[in-house]
Amino acid sequence: MDLFQDVRHNPYPGRGIVLGLAEDGGHAVVAYFIMGRSVNSRNRVFIEKDGGITTGAFDPAKLADPSLIIYTPVRVCAGGVTIVTNGDQTDTVAQYLKRGKSFEEALRTRTFEPDAPHYTPRISGMLEAEGGRMRYKLAILKTCGGDPDTPQRHFFEYPAPRTGTGHFLHTYATDGDPLPSYSGEPKRVAVTGDLETFSTTLWESLNADNRVSLFVRFVDLNTGKSQTRILNRHQ
Repeated sequence: MDLFQDVRHNPYPGRGIVLGLAEDGGHAVVAYFIMGRSVNSRNRVFIEKDGGITTGAFDPAKLADPSLIIYTPVRVCAGGVTIVTNGDQTDTVAQYLKRGKSFEEALRTRTFEPDAPHYTPRISGMLEAEGGRMRYKLAILKTCGGDPDTPQRHFFEYPAPRTGTGHFLHTYATDGDPLPSYSGEPKRVAVTGDLETFSTTLWESLNADNRVSLFVRFVDLNTGKSQTRILNRHQ
């Protein structure tokens, strides 16, 4: 699937994660974006911190409820591990890994967001890039058909990524009221271009009215060194 075309034709995928292997075969790719419809959701920027990023209020005076919009989407852990999520489950996964537990064990303690009537899915990814190789996992925690009494947890593992290929997972199928949750497996997408090309094209493909922030990182599989680009609605 063409990632950019898929995003371009969806006015509101919500928050999205892309993990994959660049077309040069030597870089792991991590991307995370957020969108927003309300003033509170749009009043955000990505800020680099401790090798990862946090969300922050662009205008503190306009910040209303911070509970579901201020969090740490990306954390870098020991052993070439990058965690990326759409909420504070980033911290849950990091804590479990530090204790020798797994990605799956951490997320089995969490469910979807408590934002009725949407019940936004929690989407999470973990990428391991070390010694010239990489692998990654994705997960989505959601309701069954919008029923908050029926939580579901779906895990997907990709131990041998193909060059120029990744997987894309986002929170909402499209715009709506209430917002319809994503369903099905993560989408297999082409990962094309270098950092600059990939990040610019993805940003320009996101709906201009609803896009808020984008984080993209290319990690060299041999050296572990990374290059990062952040694009914010409010620069």
